[in-house]
Amino acid sequence: MIIFLLLTAALPVMAQDDIVPQADGYEWPKEKEVKARLSQWQDLKFGVLLHWGIYSVPGIVESWSICDENWIRRDTTMTYQQYIDWYNSLADRFCPRDFDPRQWAQVCREAGMKYMIFTTKHHDGFCLWDSKETDFTIARHAFKDDPRRDALRHVFDAYRAENFMIGAYFSKPDWHSQYYWWDVYAKKGRNVNYPVEQFPWRWQQFKEFTHRQVRELMTDYGHVDILWLDGGWVYPENRGQDIDMPRMAGMARELQPGLLIVDRTIRGPYENYQTPEQTIPKEQLRHPWESCISLSDDWGYVRKPRWKSARRVVNTLAEVVAKGGNLVLGVGPTPEGLIEPEAVNRLREIGRWLAVNGRAIYGTVVTTPYHEDKIWFTRSKDGRSLFAICTLDEGEQVPAVVSWHGHLPAKGQKVRLLATGQRLRHNVVGDRVEVAVPPSVGGTFVLEIR
Repeated sequence: MIIFLLLTAALPVMAQDDIVPQADGYEWPKEKEVKARLSQWQDLKFGVLLHWGIYSVPGIVESWSICDENWIRRDTTMTYQQYIDWYNSLADRFCPRDFDPRQWAQVCREAGMKYMIFTTKHHDGFCLWDSKETDFTIARHAFKDDPRRDALRHVFDAYRAENFMIGAYFSKPDWHSQYYWWDVYAKKGRNVNYPVEQFPWRWQQFKEFTHRQVRELMTDYGHVDILWLDGGWVYPENRGQDIDMPRMAGMARELQPGLLIVDRTIRGPYENYQTPEQTIPKEQLRHPWESCISLSDDWGYVRKPRWKSARRVVNTLAEVVAKGGNLVLGVGPTPEGLIEPEAVNRLREIGRWLAVNGRAIYGTVVTTPYHEDKIWFTRSKDGRSLFAICTLDEGEQVPAVVSWHGHLPAKGQKVRLLATGQRLRHNVVGDRVEVAVPPSVGGTFVLEIR
């Protein structure tokens, strides 16, 4: 049966960002090991966020089509229950025989990425590891006879082999669990569908179920650096959805000392860095944050994606880093288990740019002013080098001269093209510097003032 879904990539993003009132408040971690890990993560600047699950089989938006909120549109020839039954049956078709996480990791390394976040479980509850808490896992359905059925283990091992920092995405809500969406009640929206205050014992079962699954992830799959918790509507002030974060975080860090915990959109001690989704903050921020932005219009695999160009991603990375953040780029492997050629080509092109310009990105710190028009500034940690990342749009010609106010080269300092080391002629006029750019420069380029 062919299912037609009229879902846009922007819809789940818009719906999710507005769950918890946003505040500027950020609480720095107190634990020495966590602060050290956070500093290490901030230096990496560029990572990958991998969405992969049963929704990859038909190539539809991840999980959200089974939610009944009024922005969701589905095939009207099916009842809601028929649709959910069809969606859950995709577990019996999700059999990625070409599953090759080594290809994923190698391509991401070639892209210049330094850390990874993998969706161990999205809101639909389907687990990409062999969880003992549910049968709704990759290891218990169509892929159950494959020696790679415990997919998470192979994904993490492949990225560790490429020296990536390892992150586990985990959805706090679980729409497959009878302890969250109980069939006794109608489903209404993304939240728990029964009154928690009337059934506290049932919510306690969900809380314990969630803690046990997190324990599995933190116990059975080697060293983990980041626990990236999604589903910001699960928090105590929203219908009493208290999953006891202090206890869960304490358990996770006992098993994984120094673990970064990212309880998305929930301000406080368990949001070690903030995660604006599909957007970039308007101003430079001095606390840890990460823009999560997809390579196409969608987080997961779809059949006819609209890809962002490599140059657009590079320009986005420059802006994010100049504003003090990291960029995690969303990539969705195919249902067969590979990163498709169109994504590979773009990732490798990004990597080629970073191979010669990465000093302006990795391990840099913010500076002020941090931009002028489309020029973004970063600084080396030792303060000896200032980098001017001159971004150009697709098809835009390289200017003969670039100029900006402030950040003037001091007496004796030189301006060089970072990619080649070529010294460039510059002229300081008042509070403005002008730099002659050679016509051989193509696309976004970086100047080093040192």
